[in-house]
Amino acid sequence: MTQTDTAITNPSSASREGPITTFLRATEIDARMLGMFGALLLIWVGFHVYGMVFNDNGAFLTYRNLWNLSVQTASIAVMATGMVLIIVTRHIDLSVGSVLGVTAMVTGAAQVWIFPKVLGLGLGHPMIWILAVLVALIVATAIGAFQGLLVAYLQIPSFIVTLGGMLVWRGAAWWVTRGETISPVDPNFALIGGGPYGAIGVTASWIVAVVVCVLIVASLATSRKQRKRFGFPRRPLWAEIFIAIVGSALVLGAAYVANNYPWPAGIVKQYAAAHNITIPPGGLFIGHGFAIPVLIAGAVLVIMTFIANRTRFGRYVFAIGGNPEAAELAGINTKRMTVMVFALMGTLVGISAIIASARLNSATADLGKIDELYVIAAAVIGGTSLAGGSGTIWGAMLGALVMQSLQSGMVLIGFESAMQQMVVGGVLVVAVWLDTVYRRRIR
Repeated sequence: MTQTDTAITNPSSASREGPITTFLRATEIDARMLGMFGALLLIWVGFHVYGMVFNDNGAFLTYRNLWNLSVQTASIAVMATGMVLIIVTRHIDLSVGSVLGVTAMVTGAAQVWIFPKVLGLGLGHPMIWILAVLVALIVATAIGAFQGLLVAYLQIPSFIVTLGGMLVWRGAAWWVTRGETISPVDPNFALIGGGPYGAIGVTASWIVAVVVCVLIVASLATSRKQRKRFGFPRRPLWAEIFIAIVGSALVLGAAYVANNYPWPAGIVKQYAAAHNITIPPGGLFIGHGFAIPVLIAGAVLVIMTFIANRTRFGRYVFAIGGNPEAAELAGINTKRMTVMVFALMGTLVGISAIIASARLNSATADLGKIDELYVIAAAVIGGTSLAGGSGTIWGAMLGALVMQSLQSGMVLIGFESAMQQMVVGGVLVVAVWLDTVYRRRIR
């Protein structure tokens, strides 16, 4: 064992630690992340057992529900990654749900009313969905940058700016069409929201899963080589292998679940008739595979993790959150960074607006309502400190899955909407309290 290896697993220090502490130190796994995995498993098993005992139907841990859960989580998870950077810089954004709503309405109006009349493009034209995506990203990014300008250069607290934005943009969402629902949206655009045709199929899903596994192993190997090169402590080899195996198992498990959720029988018949396929007596099985929203969320996870951990922008964000005054004295343009962080948040809200409206195949003025609660809760549950300076993209994604699992489970067992909101609010308060206790112990 080399000297850099022993820096993490020193025998004398390990002998004074418990096995769990030694394991966490060697693998560099945050104890809170491990706790979230445990909480998620408890939620899944708890709702499934509850359904079996009281409803004679354990519907939670099924291929169908888990696939739908992944699609439902995508929109919140994408926004939660941006909320991490917002909170890290000691700001808050209460307007994300309203910005999502107005962005979806503008995008829906553009592809259904404006593009066909102005450009002469009918619904289904291959350019419609591309232009609609560009409109969503431009509108949401512009709103985010505008709010960032108010916070950075007019020195208005982000709480007030985004609280006002929550009301303004929600009203604007209604004003765009006077409350009229826009439906259906362009059929190509609707594929982005998932569904049988909005998934990539079994074969492509296995290919994606294998590629991701290879990337996990390559990333660990590259990181280990870089640590050795610069003389940084490295994980023990067994810890690297453990992380690679667990990460790959999770990815392959997700692919297995997605591939085993079959298309509905009616859609299978339509597909078979359209492609001259004879349906055998036992029926024709066609698996969904990964849904497009899930792939988008996965891509956002990778990109945002890279931005937060491997770029100058990301380092500046955490430096500002740790000590804004020191960061400014060090030459960081904190005002410009604030505008960029809010603009990035807007871009991610635009992506979520695309996913949400495509999934519903419509745009409504209430779309995204109270999403700000779920997004902030996902970031905080994922370990982002409201005091600023610390947070993880992975944690926010996991927090979003926890929040959506709670909501989905409560719907399955018949909880009323009011009770669902009460539970989510309580979970948010408990998460902040646990974060406070955790940081007090560290100090």
